[in-house]
Amino acid sequence: MTMPSSIDRAERLAAAKSIINAASARALDFYGRCKSLVVETKQSDQDLVSIADRSVEEFIRAEIAALFPDDGLLGEEHGMAAGSSAFCWIIDPIDGTSPFLNGLDSWSVVIALAEAGRTVLALVAHPVTKTLYWAEEGKGAWRDDQPISVNTNTPFSGGTIAIGPGSRSHAGAVGRIITDVLENGGSFMRNGSAALSLAHVAQGSYLGFYEPELSAWDCVAGLLLVREAGGVAEDPFADRLAAGRRPCLAAAPQIAPQLRAIISGKPFDPQEKPF
Repeated sequence: MTMPSSIDRAERLAAAKSIINAASARALDFYGRCKSLVVETKQSDQDLVSIADRSVEEFIRAEIAALFPDDGLLGEEHGMAAGSSAFCWIIDPIDGTSPFLNGLDSWSVVIALAEAGRTVLALVAHPVTKTLYWAEEGKGAWRDDQPISVNTNTPFSGGTIAIGPGSRSHAGAVGRIITDVLENGGSFMRNGSAALSLAHVAQGSYLGFYEPELSAWDCVAGLLLVREAGGVAEDPFADRLAAGRRPCLAAAPQIAPQLRAIISGKPFDPQEKPF
């Protein structure tokens, strides 16, 4: 049944939860036979795609289009389909394709919703543990039915920063950042899924996250999770969702200035306010 494009945000959230749960089951089925999937490369040999990515995205797009035919769609594998409403869905069918294909569990299924260019809904599913992280603008962040918040008690020297290398073109800069994190008493982690890493910032497992180059489908959902969980996170795609790849930074408020200083390579000013 086709629903009108004026359907409100709450109903879109309910629909998105149902869709992402079904999509997660499909992705999990592919994951069970990950070693037999045909793998291709996209822009580089570090940028992988399989039938699982394409199939899961096609399923999500079809489900959304059936319910909200006037909404736009932006996905990693099938690009942008403009809509006539103020809403645009952003989809990453499998964020963390490399871990997924290698039998590691650090991958996620991601759906976000933007209204007039601003991210208002975020859903990050971790199918292996059947966990759903979600947020609605102005209403907090959640793991399943439990509210979550960033870790505001741990200093930089006692926490872990999730850092993504982006691609080999950023190897030197990322190496310098990791060195500075370690020299300042922190530790670092790389799990292969930006969205899942940002969800872990939102639930207080990591203190911060940085990656030098991401697309909207990689990060806008996770950034909303962090903001709604009490963290600080600028949206690099607020002006234009399909605007290529941009840096992504999110953190608990007490370490945000220090992390930003490390990334910029500038001396840390303890009096600086969070971005």
